[in-house]
Amino acid sequence: MQQHKILLVVAHEGFQHIEYRTPKKILESAGFHVVTASDRAGTARAKDESTTSVDLTLDMVKPSDYQGIFFIGGPGALECLDNPISYGIIQQAHKLGVLIGAICIATRILAHANVLKRISATGWDGDEKLTDIYREYGVYYLQQPVVSDQKVITATGPDTAQAFGQEIVRVLKAS
Repeated sequence: MQQHKILLVVAHEGFQHIEYRTPKKILESAGFHVVTASDRAGTARAKDESTTSVDLTLDMVKPSDYQGIFFIGGPGALECLDNPISYGIIQQAHKLGVLIGAICIATRILAHANVLKRISATGWDGDEKLTDIYREYGVYYLQQPVVSDQKVITATGPDTAQAFGQEIVRVLKAS
């Protein structure tokens, strides 16, 4: 496994720009190489209409190439990323002991991938459905800004993007 390589996964349409750019900047400042993946090649468009280049598509992701894999939220996350390809990446990374995580609504993708059983996590709950989703998948829901448990880091949303990025760096440097 190549060390110091981190994968951030964004929806090709509607990713949350703060949740992506803030952790990316923190990770790069800490010396990590950040690779961006999406469900489509080319350019991904954030909910604020800003864009980012996509380095590779989800079907090209090899979890063993990364020290950490993190899914970014936003209104397009569930539509574009909540699927069997993402689940496979998450499950394989989890089995390999790769640090995984998600922020905002994307934490539901981790739950749907069935890797959060008996793990504490947080996430966006603006629709008040997170408690039921986490209960269904055996997740311990903590109403905290950022939660780190058993090589999984979750965060609630844009307001916690900086703390999310800092926690990723802290855990990676400690391992």
